[in-house]
Amino acid sequence: MDFEEFEVDIERAIEDSKPSNSCTFTEALNWIDSTWYAPASRNARWMDIVGDYAGAEPFVIDGHSLLQVVLDDRLLALAKDDDPSFQIIHAIYSLERILQNFRTRSANFDIVFFDVNRHLVLRAGESEFTVASRALARRLLYKHLQSLDSVNTLTFASLSDKDWVDYRVRTKPMFVMVNDGVGGQFAAHQILAQRLFIFDLLASGLAMAPLQGADFRDTKILSFVFESKLRLGHRGHFPKAVLSAGVAARDVLASQEQGPFGQVHSSLLAKASASLPPFNLCATLKDVGLSYLSAFKSDTQSSLLAVFIIHVLLLKSISVQDRARRPTPITPDLFTSLMKSFLPHILRATEAVIVANDASLDIDIRVFLSVLRYLSEHPAQSLTEILGPAVAKDAEDIFSKLKLPHLDFSSLSVSFLPDELYEIPIPLKLLPFTNRVFDEELSAVHVSTEGVIPPNHIEPVTSSREESDEWDDSSSDESADILPSARSSQSKTPREDTPFSDTQHWHNHRMAILPKHLGGDTTAPMTEWQRNRKLRSDQRFMKTLHDQASTLTGALGAVLEQVKIPSVASLANQRNVKPKVVHARSTGKSTGKQSKADAIREQNIAKKESKQASDSAAWFASRIQEMESLEGTYLEKYLQVLSRNPRTRDASVGAELRVYRMHRLLREWIYSANPDSSASSDKYSLLLMRLVKEVWEIGFSTKEIANAVTSVLITLGFSDYIDNLVVSGSTDDRALSFRFIKLVKSKTKTAVYDFMRVQEHPIVWQLRLFGEFMDRSMDSQADTRVTFKPDAWQREVLDAIDQNMSLLVVAPTSAGKTFISYYAMEKILRGSDDGILIYIAPTKALVAQVAAEIYARFSKDLNGRDCWAIHSRDFRVHDTQNCQILVTVPEILAIMLLSPPLAKTWTPRLKYVILDEIHTIGQQEGGAVWEQILLLSPCPVIGLSATVGAPERFNEWLESVQKAGGFQHKFVHYPHRYSHLRKFYYNIHEKPRDVFHGLSTYKSTERMRFLHPLSILSSGARSLPSDLTLEAADALDLYRALSTCTALQPSDLVALDPAVFFSSGKLLQQKDVIRYEETLKQHLVPLLSSFDSQDSGAPLSRVITQLQDDALSRVPDRVLNSQPDRVVSASNLIHLVADLHAQGDLPGIFFSFDRSDCEHMAQFLNSVLETREDEWRENSPEWKRKMAQYDAYLQGAKERERKAARASKQKADEEDKRADTSEWQASFRPDDPQSDFSFAGHSTSYPVSELDEDIADLTRRKPPPPEWALRCLRRGIAVHHSGMNRGYRSLVESLFRRGFVRVIFATGTLALGINAPTKTSIFCGDSPFLTALMYRQCAGRAGRRGYDTLGKVVFYALPMSRVQRLVLSRLPSLSASFPVTSTLVVRLFNLLEGSDYSTTAVAAVQRLFRLPQISFSSEEGRYQLLHHLRFSIDYLRRARLLDEQGKPLNLFGIAAHLYYTEPSNLALVALLRSGVIHEICAQPNLRLAKRNFIQLMAHLFGRRYLPSANTKEEYITEVVKKSPSMVLLPPLSKTARDLLIEQEREILQIFTGYALTYGTQYQKDLGLDHILPLSQRNISGTAEDEPSLIRDHLHRTAIRVVARSLFVANSGHDDHFNSVRDLAHTARRGLNLAEHTIPSFEGITGTTNQDGEKYALNAYLLDFYVHGQVAALAAANSIRRGDVWFLLQDFDLTLMTVRGVLEQLLQKRSVGEKDETPENADLSEEVDSGYASLDPVPWEDEEEEAFGKQDEKKWESTNDSQRPRGVSGVDWRVFQVVNAALEEFHEKFKAMWA
Repeated sequence: MDFEEFEVDIERAIEDSKPSNSCTFTEALNWIDSTWYAPASRNARWMDIVGDYAGAEPFVIDGHSLLQVVLDDRLLALAKDDDPSFQIIHAIYSLERILQNFRTRSANFDIVFFDVNRHLVLRAGESEFTVASRALARRLLYKHLQSLDSVNTLTFASLSDKDWVDYRVRTKPMFVMVNDGVGGQFAAHQILAQRLFIFDLLASGLAMAPLQGADFRDTKILSFVFESKLRLGHRGHFPKAVLSAGVAARDVLASQEQGPFGQVHSSLLAKASASLPPFNLCATLKDVGLSYLSAFKSDTQSSLLAVFIIHVLLLKSISVQDRARRPTPITPDLFTSLMKSFLPHILRATEAVIVANDASLDIDIRVFLSVLRYLSEHPAQSLTEILGPAVAKDAEDIFSKLKLPHLDFSSLSVSFLPDELYEIPIPLKLLPFTNRVFDEELSAVHVSTEGVIPPNHIEPVTSSREESDEWDDSSSDESADILPSARSSQSKTPREDTPFSDTQHWHNHRMAILPKHLGGDTTAPMTEWQRNRKLRSDQRFMKTLHDQASTLTGALGAVLEQVKIPSVASLANQRNVKPKVVHARSTGKSTGKQSKADAIREQNIAKKESKQASDSAAWFASRIQEMESLEGTYLEKYLQVLSRNPRTRDASVGAELRVYRMHRLLREWIYSANPDSSASSDKYSLLLMRLVKEVWEIGFSTKEIANAVTSVLITLGFSDYIDNLVVSGSTDDRALSFRFIKLVKSKTKTAVYDFMRVQEHPIVWQLRLFGEFMDRSMDSQADTRVTFKPDAWQREVLDAIDQNMSLLVVAPTSAGKTFISYYAMEKILRGSDDGILIYIAPTKALVAQVAAEIYARFSKDLNGRDCWAIHSRDFRVHDTQNCQILVTVPEILAIMLLSPPLAKTWTPRLKYVILDEIHTIGQQEGGAVWEQILLLSPCPVIGLSATVGAPERFNEWLESVQKAGGFQHKFVHYPHRYSHLRKFYYNIHEKPRDVFHGLSTYKSTERMRFLHPLSILSSGARSLPSDLTLEAADALDLYRALSTCTALQPSDLVALDPAVFFSSGKLLQQKDVIRYEETLKQHLVPLLSSFDSQDSGAPLSRVITQLQDDALSRVPDRVLNSQPDRVVSASNLIHLVADLHAQGDLPGIFFSFDRSDCEHMAQFLNSVLETREDEWRENSPEWKRKMAQYDAYLQGAKERERKAARASKQKADEEDKRADTSEWQASFRPDDPQSDFSFAGHSTSYPVSELDEDIADLTRRKPPPPEWALRCLRRGIAVHHSGMNRGYRSLVESLFRRGFVRVIFATGTLALGINAPTKTSIFCGDSPFLTALMYRQCAGRAGRRGYDTLGKVVFYALPMSRVQRLVLSRLPSLSASFPVTSTLVVRLFNLLEGSDYSTTAVAAVQRLFRLPQISFSSEEGRYQLLHHLRFSIDYLRRARLLDEQGKPLNLFGIAAHLYYTEPSNLALVALLRSGVIHEICAQPNLRLAKRNFIQLMAHLFGRRYLPSANTKEEYITEVVKKSPSMVLLPPLSKTARDLLIEQEREILQIFTGYALTYGTQYQKDLGLDHILPLSQRNISGTAEDEPSLIRDHLHRTAIRVVARSLFVANSGHDDHFNSVRDLAHTARRGLNLAEHTIPSFEGITGTTNQDGEKYALNAYLLDFYVHGQVAALAAANSIRRGDVWFLLQDFDLTLMTVRGVLEQLLQKRSVGEKDETPENADLSEEVDSGYASLDPVPWEDEEEEAFGKQDEKKWESTNDSQRPRGVSGVDWRVFQVVNAALEEFHEKFKAMWA
């Protein structure tokens, strides 16, 4: 649905802003950017384009954009005006490396070259050398791509090329990666042409993602995604002046691209020809020479041509090692000659020959110059001696054919200068380090270290300030500084560092992690205000929880019943008590003979049962009499009420009730208007057979019941099924309470009513009608461990849990996974009173719901302790470390597992960790935390998911992790859903018959059209996803289509005939249909493999056509596949919901993946209902009459009061009083929505008065839900996303389960396991976040087990092509992160040190670093990981976060507590340590100091980029003019930037040392670096036995590298790296260096939107701090309103963390002793992970008291007079500024949501 906040209405934008009739290229470009591209860029989303967007779907990489990225690499020596080089082998390596990055991330792509985009590569208008070089490189790289078997390369003229259109239809690419512009002399021309290309691309229905600026991080590819919001024909809306300028721009570029050769004029890339003769190098070189000599007759240089030919002949025998060469120093004359004449000409000539011959050449100008220099300096040596006989002969033959004059190279010797001297990089010596745990793990790493230097060695501060910048705890001076400072590791003056104790709350230093009984501090008593507040909060929470729990149901739809589990201690006490004598009496002889007492007891039981049966029979007989007078809907309602009566659970009553329903259905059928019609036959035969099956399942029968069922089967034509469907063996001859209708003639035993006989084979009838009612069990058997009959796979799970095994369970939604978690919980609760089970949910909404379900299922008396607790980032409920079941989110558990205080007391008690929705391990954000939990958990884990792509690969790694921990592991994969999902497409393109006037008069528009799963193959798919299933009816329809179209061999069709395939005589089961479905699919495989969707006569095409819906087939494909207009989408929403209501398909969840969209749709729907209701009230005589009666009733109120008073005095009869108050007016509420204009479920047990109470309760909370949300709620409409009030969300979930709310507009929050069973899932509009994974998660909400036998999925306002893609999509493989970051390393040391090296902590470290593979997608082996670890430790030592023994120091708290922000957390540590932040805070103007501090923090945290189009000066000026926001974040201050650059150099030095050390020590294991990454081609050179002086010379003079790739060294680069990015991207083969695993500050210090950078930083945090306006953040900063709260909250918590750590350091100094705590410090008794909200139980959304209202006494004032003793002035000033900035930001943040 296109309700997007930032969507561009292109028609309106063009109307509002028209350029002049003619415009320059720059004017046209500016108009496009301001009118369309910049606003459209605001809507782009930064995301993982594979894992979170495309999945396994195909997409296109624009070939010219790809080559542009390769050739623009600043390290590549090619087409650089200051360097006479053409290092094509380096370019080929870069090209393959980029493609390998895509391939290793499971990307499914083709490379497509559009000729219109060639300007991206050719760079028209630049120097002749640059243009010629890039033109030839383009040809050579294109030829190389064509030679790659693993990459499909195609060429088209433009987007209008017919072949491209055919390709799109055939392949269905999801998006195109393309660059959006270039620089240079004709930049405006190139960018304008590219903008128009992108516009056409989006208008054609394809999305776009920029290739420039894409970030390959972990297993993710991050880029902005521009959705295709434009519609067909939009190009025509661009003004003619702009379009004309675009055409002219292309013409100018084309004229500048032409070279001197006619055959190159077109610049078209040729497709590979299969008829060319074998490649002949000598012949090709001869042609190059002829082409050069003939084209440039007046300006040829024979000597240089000869050397060019020689060097090409040599290259085939020279290894890439010997081609690693620095630039050859030459004189300016030779440089000019090469760059202006020879090189451009020879490269042009080479290009001409390559085009003509469809050939390829290897060229290396660095080798060319080396050969030229050698020949000029050794004139006495012959060519044969220098080159070798074979090469010399080939060269002389070519020279002869070219008729080159005598060659004398000696004259050129003066053109070469002496070689420069280069230093060989020496690995950094590491600082000494020893640790008793890590020493053992690092024993395999051999590195040299410096002499023993005190770990606290630091550099003295050279500052003119009066006081030091250091936070140091060594000085005895009262004002000594505490914050440590060191601008480099080369320190001179020793000072003592402050050890860090991780014992306090992360956001509030006054709150301790441990309580007193576990070694913490004494708890201050609560004030009366605090006690009352906590009591109110607890009461509200328990009421909310109880209400929520009461709405939860189990898998079979029954309300959950709480199980009371006795404590293990109480059971032990019972066993120790001696039994009373009376219970110990002997039962007599043990002969097996029944005692008299037992016999009497059995007789009494039998009498009781007989009486109950007699009573039930009498009760049922009286009900029969009542029902005899009922017909139609009244009878149906009565039967529904009756079925809920507990008496009907009795087998005899239940069986007879169903037989009675058969009896009434048969009577109804006989007397219906058209009893012999096919519709009547289908309706009644289905209902009757369902009842027959239910009677059989009950298992009770009497002779009369058996006779009745038998007669029904005979009448329907199912005589063969009597033996299997009639319960036999019954001798009970009791009579029915009614006379069953006669169906069979007594004499002939034939049916009385022939029209009742089913006219098709019973098997076919079952497939067509009975599919959703078939038995769905898979080898189910009774099991005493659970209350249901588990399937075979479920019993495997139970067995594994009983054996304390680790588990990975992958099974689709509705398959029955829910019981697994609760079975494990009950096992832990019954097993001990101390064991702990952790349940991890990915979202806070799921946390709350799981807690409610635990409350509903279990209770256990633990002597004052709680059975369960909740802990999320925002709130905690109950004692989180003293419970047995903790429900939390992954971030919290990761923190707890790494918490030193908990490692001694809490972590050893863990028995199981359940990770629900474990597939979220592959998400862009937070995935690494899931991996850390799996690596660090000291107990077995249970992973649950419905959507894991390629689960076997993930399971293999998980099993290795679990086995390393000593746990057995089991993988259970079950592929079948319990209930099918039937898919529909809402035909929005067909106009509704009439407008909506109310639900009672509404008739379905019948626009919800069924999509047969195989009809979707019309998109051209060549295979079926494994989870594409067929219902029984789908399978039958497919067989009939195959048969009608004779798409298979006759013998195959006979075998597939259902009557032949299935055995008769018993009802089909789901597993039978699955077997039939698999057989059908096997026959489809050969048809699919050769399927061409454009061939309408193909067998499969005809089958698909027959399966397609008739109404949809009438809609033109062009319309069906276009994005619906947003006005049409909005106006049809009421019809969509009303259709679902009319068809009985509500409740429904309407999924949209933008929070604002959800809110807009709910408000729009409610607005339509209110408007129609107002119109009805205005015009309805019935309503006016009713209101007149009500007004009269109100006017008689006083008279009624008087009558009531008199009646009371006269003691009037009670019946009279009841009659007086039973008038309808007494309960009439005229302002309530009328049922005709409300989707609320009024038949529920939820009265309006209760809704009033719940809404009143919500409005009391802070912040309350918006008024519109409450109005929607009264009409059964709700919104559910993570930005809504938590209490509101909880109420919505409860009301949805109770059936009152029947329409929910939701994001993916309801897709992740929330118990919100729905009948229909509706996808409203497209989104980049609607991925293959999300589609399955959301669709799976429909048809939940125990609720529906069938779920429905509806696609609304989506192009049909998108629907087809979604349904046929495949789940992508899980991606992963490298979890061992520098911050994790320092936290592991903190874990060891803080827990006194507890057994649990030591085991966690050892397990982590002994794994063969640290991550399931990492190529790093154990030894490389250990080297990475050792050098990370050195970095942490130099950063003063660890001492020589691994003890955390000083500002460790900032690094650890902000672990999720690395490297920003480490940058902040460096800025604090160096004194930069002191300088900022030392400004006399506090307001300026606060602002500058926030600006610095905004550079470090919450960084969000703006696309390049949004950074243009014209656009920013226009935006800023209308907004208080500045939008672009001002640059980082020079002092801060210089400091971080200095730190970056040290980081680079450290990790270069890592690469050099590992590369040297494991050189043999790494092997040769001669292999290209993708093609795996070996560039080691062909072996030559003949002697060659030049080859020896090249070998001796080549660059020798250890860490650098030899292919990159080809451009002259050695082991000196310019940046961490350079190191990571150009490391040699086998050195797996991921840029993000090195704590690089390059991303922070880099200039944005300059020097070719694509993106600039958004100033939204600084802007909000300045103006506090949410609307401005949306309008100017392009922050979606739904994201604002979360972004600001993250920054708020970051500031609180920084303040907390600084406060702790200051307090330590002020107290004077490391472990002393001030007497008045208010420490929480509650055990804490150190990470949560400040309020221990803020379940309700109450306004947070400003940093703990009662806890701020000591630090509430931060003026200088309050400075604690022992704290220096500069340190105190830092705290003052940080605290004041936090308070100001927090106040604005509170004001926003309060």
